[in-house]
Amino acid sequence: MQIHGWGRYQPIEAEILLPQTNQECSGLVQKLRPLIARGLGRSYGDSASYSTVIQTTYLNHFLEFDSTNGTLMCEAGISLREIMRLVVPHGWTLPVTPGSSFVTVGGAISSDVHGKNHHTYGTFSEYVHSIILVLGSGQRVTVSRTSLPDLFRATCGGMGLTGVIFSASLQLERIHSSNIIQTTIKSDCLEDVCEQFDNNQESTYSVAWIDCLTGGKKLGRSLLILGEYARDNVLNLIKLNQHNLHFDMPGGFLNHYSIKAFNSLYYHKAPSEKKSKLVPFESFFYPLDAIGNWNRLYGKKGFVQYQFVLPKEVGVAGLRLIIQTIVASRKGSFLAVLKVFGKANKNILSFPIEGYTLALDFKLDVDTLKLLRKLDHMVADLGGRIYLAKDALMTEEIFKQTYVDWFEFEEVRSKYGAIGKFASNQSKRLGLQ
Repeated sequence: MQIHGWGRYQPIEAEILLPQTNQECSGLVQKLRPLIARGLGRSYGDSASYSTVIQTTYLNHFLEFDSTNGTLMCEAGISLREIMRLVVPHGWTLPVTPGSSFVTVGGAISSDVHGKNHHTYGTFSEYVHSIILVLGSGQRVTVSRTSLPDLFRATCGGMGLTGVIFSASLQLERIHSSNIIQTTIKSDCLEDVCEQFDNNQESTYSVAWIDCLTGGKKLGRSLLILGEYARDNVLNLIKLNQHNLHFDMPGGFLNHYSIKAFNSLYYHKAPSEKKSKLVPFESFFYPLDAIGNWNRLYGKKGFVQYQFVLPKEVGVAGLRLIIQTIVASRKGSFLAVLKVFGKANKNILSFPIEGYTLALDFKLDVDTLKLLRKLDHMVADLGGRIYLAKDALMTEEIFKQTYVDWFEFEEVRSKYGAIGKFASNQSKRLGLQ
């Protein structure tokens, strides 16, 4: 069947395998080569695309939930949405969650996803006790910080290239409400929003919507959104009423003028004064989940999500330089999100480093591809890197310049028999064996 990433860029024909047990999964891995595991297909680029794919649709069972201590064991095909529906009524939550709940546990570990609280909580893997991994030989091993720690560090953030994640044991966080106290702060330029991030660094959750079309003195004008779990002992789940897009929007629907108008309206409707309100956790963490197939907004040609991080020491000046380049290109992003990262972890290919990260969506055309090539070099020259879970275009040169421990990753893969057994279109593009 035809598959593609969430950006719908470069679809390919693939053989899809659907194992229903761990034994069947191990047998397929042992027999076939090379292949990649795939969950719900929410990686934006080609990291879960290859000619042979093991899809984890049926590896989606809860194995054990301790509602007293907040530990959960589950198979890799379980989605974060399913986990939240199970654990939130018992007063638990995932400590780290990305911007969509339609992500599997296997995908969250492979991408070592982050959320709106990296500066306080780190990445998803910080709360993974152990992983059962199917190696290239078909052997199932348990990896953790104490058992095969080098393989654990390579698997968390390793984009599925060390083996197939079969299941994982997770640590949850206690909560006393399913509501979030959400506070919005308006900033009129990039320097102001970065200062507001610093002033509110004790907030558990922080994220800024940023206008990447307006230049001059208002370059980088933003709405900073802070969040804390309430303590009102209300533990309810709201029903997801998705509004599905059943067709592709016309290619010209999202253009410079429509995005500029949206940005202006969205910015100016926000109150000038700092304001707080109570919102359900679903709308705070997963606002786009309410729109089914929202990737169709970009038309048949699809889009590229581009997320990079810059080191803290060059953060504000580097961000200004890059946003000025985007403004000048007139290739504004409909969705542009700025966050602050804390310190990096020890995983070999994990994306976050201490600094600022900006995520943008670009509708695909020839000029967009030229712009992103230019941005790649700017990010690399500033000491930053591009997020592998969203990458669709990065070259081998840029990857190896910015992920400087890539050779250690390959050494671990070689040690555990992953080379020649696990591959993706992305890994081949980036020069991994």
